[in-house]
Amino acid sequence: MSKFLKFTASIVLLGAAWATNANAQDADAGEKVFRKCAACHAVGEGAKNKVGPELNEIFGRVAGSLEDFKYSKAMTKAGEEGLVWDHDSLTEYLAKPRDYVKGTKMAFVGLKKDDEIANVIAYLATFSESAEQAAAGPKSAPAAAPVETASAAEPALKAADAVIPEHGVYHLGREALPEEVAAWDIDVRPDGVGLPVGSGTVADGGVLYDENCAVCHGVFGEGEGRWPVLSGGFDTLTADRPVKTIGSYWPFASTIFDYVHRAMPFGNARSLSADQTYAITAYLLYLNDIVTEEDFELSNETFSEISLPNEENFYPDDRLEEANFATNVEPCMENCGDGPAEIVMRARILDVTPDGDEENGAGGID
Repeated sequence: MSKFLKFTASIVLLGAAWATNANAQDADAGEKVFRKCAACHAVGEGAKNKVGPELNEIFGRVAGSLEDFKYSKAMTKAGEEGLVWDHDSLTEYLAKPRDYVKGTKMAFVGLKKDDEIANVIAYLATFSESAEQAAAGPKSAPAAAPVETASAAEPALKAADAVIPEHGVYHLGREALPEEVAAWDIDVRPDGVGLPVGSGTVADGGVLYDENCAVCHGVFGEGEGRWPVLSGGFDTLTADRPVKTIGSYWPFASTIFDYVHRAMPFGNARSLSADQTYAITAYLLYLNDIVTEEDFELSNETFSEISLPNEENFYPDDRLEEANFATNVEPCMENCGDGPAEIVMRARILDVTPDGDEENGAGGID
């Protein structure tokens, strides 16, 4: 019998035991543990698939069975072999996902503490009717905790009030409103132009990093699997396989802030506030020994004090002064070199891409 079949058979038998276990755990504490999962998974009212599938009604769900989510082949196969999510299977999976389902795209290494696993399962059970019924008997399930939602300020000028263009056949398109331009204008330059007002400490950033970043980049920025390493690599740029990190390679601290603010956490980009981004940036500087005190506070006012170790080896883009641009000489477009083109390196040899299933796309998780 497949190891997964026993869960299908045992889910009913475990009902009574699960009721006892669920009541003994702390769903409120589990909500805090779930923050480690929230970068990739959503649960609760209105939850949608992110990088990972949404987790409402996870109890009793056959693995790899959500119709609108593209799972790894390994997770789909596990479901076909009988894996159903219940208290026991979730307990084992959350401890070591990649050991429990070989080939899963789940990058998370797992929860190390038994009480964290039990609590987060208790929290997930509050969003799963079958688990609630098993825990509470015939009583009706309690309502899920209210979900906080952000509200945007009312724009001074609404899109409907914008001038309709007269160009083109269908008069499509219009000039972007100042509010719309401002929403996308978030770039931060090396001299600090574009930085929002805010601040965050190394200590605060450590907590945020563990919750949002460590699942891929490791607890100390050492990288998980083949996801990017964020610390170390000092004095390796001249080596055959240089380790390019914030401390060894990156040019300006503005690139850290801008990237984190714009693209992270993975699967939930632009969800971090300015203060949270300052704090995570400060922690990353700390991991690379660029700042050394845990109470160091990075802000829009102290940002200009930070210089990265490799900054002096970068120089301004001067391509417009290059000969072809400067003299308006027609650039060579064919037969420009001596002999045929030669491939000197391939990306996979450079080892810059995380493992992934080509069919399902790299980087997704289960």
